[in-house]
Amino acid sequence: MITAIYDGYCVICNQTRRTVRLLDWFNRIEFLDLHQSQIVAARYPSLDFDDLMGQIHVVDGDVDIVYQGYYGTKRMLRELPLGFPIWLITMIPGMDAVGKRVYRWVARNRYQINKAFGVELPDCVDGVCKIPE
Repeated sequence: MITAIYDGYCVICNQTRRTVRLLDWFNRIEFLDLHQSQIVAARYPSLDFDDLMGQIHVVDGDVDIVYQGYYGTKRMLRELPLGFPIWLITMIPGMDAVGKRVYRWVARNRYQINKAFGVELPDCVDGVCKIPE
């Protein structure tokens, strides 16, 4: 089993979580909201909140490896029966470079993208959001 630590205040992240859960026929992926900081800190004390805010982190419990950002998403795809063919495409030379750029852009702009979908946290000003305590 792998654990995906995601931003529960992010519309894109939550939609990804819902989609992955639908495709996770064998229940191989657990999701943990990074804003449940006490639970995250207890289970993964070496992970830093600020790092978690920057990108998804996927912990492979079998080998204690943490995949971040694009690589975390790629790792989740490998667990999903319908995601596996997409994972194979990511193995084509050069795809990692493209995937990392796209992922970084979306991750950096996720709250602005949320706003474009009509969802904005109350503490957001000019695309910068203060995360509630």
